[in-house]
Amino acid sequence: MAELDLFFENKMNEECGVFGIFNHENAAELTYYGLHALQHRGQEGAGIVTSDGKMLHQHKGEGLVRNVFTQQDIDRLKGIHAIGHVRYSTAGGGGIMNVQPFLFRSQSGPLGLCHNGNLVNANQLKVYLENEGSIFQTTSDSEILAHLIKRQRGDMMTALKESLLYIEGAFAFLLLKENEMYIALDKLGLRPLSLGRIGDKGIVVASETCAFDVIGAEYLRDVHPGEVIRIDLNGITSDRYAKTCHRSMCSMEYVYFARPDSDVEGINVHQARKNCGRVLAKESHVEADIVVGVPDSGLSAAIGYAEEANIPFEIGMIKNKYIGRTFIQPSQELREQGVKMKLSAVRSIVKDKRVILIDDSIVRGTTSRRMVDMLRDAGAKEVHVRIASPEIKFPCFYGVDFSTYDELIAATHTTEEIRHVIGADSLAFISVEGLTKGIGRPVTYGKNCGQCVACFNGDYPTYLYEDVINANKEVK
Repeated sequence: MAELDLFFENKMNEECGVFGIFNHENAAELTYYGLHALQHRGQEGAGIVTSDGKMLHQHKGEGLVRNVFTQQDIDRLKGIHAIGHVRYSTAGGGGIMNVQPFLFRSQSGPLGLCHNGNLVNANQLKVYLENEGSIFQTTSDSEILAHLIKRQRGDMMTALKESLLYIEGAFAFLLLKENEMYIALDKLGLRPLSLGRIGDKGIVVASETCAFDVIGAEYLRDVHPGEVIRIDLNGITSDRYAKTCHRSMCSMEYVYFARPDSDVEGINVHQARKNCGRVLAKESHVEADIVVGVPDSGLSAAIGYAEEANIPFEIGMIKNKYIGRTFIQPSQELREQGVKMKLSAVRSIVKDKRVILIDDSIVRGTTSRRMVDMLRDAGAKEVHVRIASPEIKFPCFYGVDFSTYDELIAATHTTEEIRHVIGADSLAFISVEGLTKGIGRPVTYGKNCGQCVACFNGDYPTYLYEDVINANKEVK
């Protein structure tokens, strides 16, 4: 490994984030700040495409937003319209060729495109399109939509609606033409996407509302499942590409991905996590001296747990936010100690204490074991682990980076076995019912109108193609 990023290598990685702005003189600059607010959703690459009404301009690169763009880069991105993307690679892999937004040029004019999510029928569509003569420039499933649009007849809105009917899975698409922007959300609303307004005429769209706060935009509403929106200089036009649409927001947006200051479909993320902590305290109370949250996404739930259990909340772990990549090749000994560069226990707080450690999830288990060991090394008398999400037993095929059973400890271990693996004195997870109660959304599968909990119970809201799941068939 060429980086001391070991502590979080066994946690989930973020999904991608998209941002767009239409009709604003500082489009590129505001998109930069919007992407910076969404940086937690992807750190592998970033890009912006702008339009000056006649031409589309692009700049993208691998790495963090602040490293990809200089002031000169922003100045060269001329125009009053822009779309931007921060990437974490799920399907298709990494590399500069897969950094978005993509920019396509054809006789019908240029097209910028970026996407958050995963398409479950990507392989089938690629085979079909290649047999029809398409040549793909990337390995990303996001490129599929551009090829589908090119094969349709009619205006852009008609072509986009027809193309979206071919696609299954989770997606939030932004498309930019010279004087038009198009927005499309999957028919189950698996990915978050919101509309806002800035100034008198500017329209913005972002994966999370925290991006609006950064640039001073006003939240208008969420994009509806199955909705297609066209924005031009005359205003906003809304349509639907699918007749049957249901809300099925990914539960992990509330549990882990979204920033606490974001509102996802009208529900504040911090408050949802805090409520889940309260429910968790009711479901799995244990006698202890202090409650400690794992920075950062476990803190809100820890506050709720402490308040409900009437046990003091303490900052018993500190995250070093300034540790990033290093080109120094660490020794094996330093690799094992790498966790201490990312996270450290506050010895004077946890020493001789019975500690309840609240985390957002357990995926592979290695991270939890290291945290428990760290607290014990700091003198904790007992460590009771409480998890503010249910056991993750099933892979996600919609954009979260655990797509095989092999990566999930709860797929092959009982709660007691996991407790033994991580070395905790006790372990409990919130129930699926407790999670949905804490978040405040209903779950009714088959006729889905709430949130996706497929990674907890295996009840997937879309059809899964055989090639997507066949590698996992034999796992019990």
